[in-house]
Amino acid sequence: MQPVQVLLPAALVRLFPGAPREVALEAASVAQAILALEQRWPGMGDRICDSTPSIRRHLKVFVDGQPATLATSLRPGGEMLVMTAMSGG
Repeated sequence: MQPVQVLLPAALVRLFPGAPREVALEAASVAQAILALEQRWPGMGDRICDSTPSIRRHLKVFVDGQPATLATSLRPGGEMLVMTAMSGG
């Protein structure tokens, strides 16, 4: 299986020394990708998801440029972007 490219925000990777902004993972869904991140950097999954579980309100996840949820499928060679939500006026 061709891995998925996962792009992480600087604010998140600063909390996990050694974590890169971009990482290749084998995962079939957003939830599986987050689990793989958690396995590499314990605690990262809790920073992305809340206890319901859902993606935290202050984060947005996009798969191949489209808004995603934990159930969103990932295609081999695809891209998953995790970013901090923009707010303000």
